[in-house]
Amino acid sequence: MSFISIRGAITAINTREDILAKTEKMLRAIIEENDIKNEDIISILFTATKDLDKVYPAVAARSIGITRAALMCMQEMYVEGSLEKCIRVMVTVKSDKAQSEACHVYMGEAERLRPDLKK
Repeated sequence: MSFISIRGAITAINTREDILAKTEKMLRAIIEENDIKNEDIISILFTATKDLDKVYPAVAARSIGITRAALMCMQEMYVEGSLEKCIRVMVTVKSDKAQSEACHVYMGEAERLRPDLKK
């Protein structure tokens, strides 16, 4: 067994409820599409753009039972003209899959960050 990292992103409205709902939606999609067991999640790094400041996205992970993994929230580096109101994530898991088999999940407006991944 080795480790792989899975990326994802989603946009949200700057309310506690929407940040948590959108983060949960993205995490559940990553878990489902990559067939991840909770105990195989090693860590999750979250970033949020500076215009999302009502709640830490990691709260959503804890609310869906991810309680043993290391979680960290950071502010995304600001780049002029970049996507606003965006939550990004990198989930590191134990897996038998190769990194090239990871299914990255970009949802909503964040799909434009990785058009090469569109199905």
